[in-house]
Amino acid sequence: MKLKQLSALCLAASVLTAAPAMAWESDDGQFSTSASVALSTDYMWRGSSQTDNEPAISGSFDVNHASGFYAGAWASNVDLGNADGRGNNAHIEIDGYFGYANEIGDTGIGYDVGAMRYFFPGTESIDWNEYYAALSYSHFGIKVSHTEDFGGSDEQATHYLFTFNHDLPMGAHLHAGYAFYDFDDIDNVFGTTPNNIDNPLQDYGIGVSKDFAGFNWDVTYYETLKEGKDATENNNAGSDNKADSRFVLTISKSL
Repeated sequence: MKLKQLSALCLAASVLTAAPAMAWESDDGQFSTSASVALSTDYMWRGSSQTDNEPAISGSFDVNHASGFYAGAWASNVDLGNADGRGNNAHIEIDGYFGYANEIGDTGIGYDVGAMRYFFPGTESIDWNEYYAALSYSHFGIKVSHTEDFGGSDEQATHYLFTFNHDLPMGAHLHAGYAFYDFDDIDNVFGTTPNNIDNPLQDYGIGVSKDFAGFNWDVTYYETLKEGKDATENNNAGSDNKADSRFVLTISKSL
């Protein structure tokens, strides 16, 4: 692990310790708020580093209603390089979202539908919308996300995520996920290679988390399959190794 990553982790630990509590619930129990802050050795998103292999500091704020409706925002530093092909370099990502989550009767099947907007201040050409639907049962989950304008490219893309979660001894928690990204015209999004880029892009991750000393500690291993690595390297947005396999340490705290 890089020295500057360790230094950033130490700095974040002091910031997290001093963060004020932000959880709130109305007197009638109908509305509640929650927030979190986290520091990671990298910001991996769908198979690729969004911080050019550097640490990320992120935070979220959510408003929930007892009926199941919710809205919130999440933000992080990013380093996307020439992500829009116009010489711009996004440094901040802000995701705004809203939706509805509940269970289907007494079946134990949960569902979640909603919409999200990805904002990149100062680089508005790559702002875009996404719509999602998810189902969960017991340890398993599936989420499908679709956009008509991936990264501001006017190209359609659908992301499929399959997850598994299981409690471990000593209060630890196992989580794993496999995902693939299906693009309508992948060469128009990432550019072409001599043999083009095979669709879909695939990645997976497996990790363990545990609450300790007032924080949640998570270590996750990420692996991006060959097509995703080719697409990332061909996109000319930062380092060529942004899709290489890696372990990511995240320290987070609910506020």
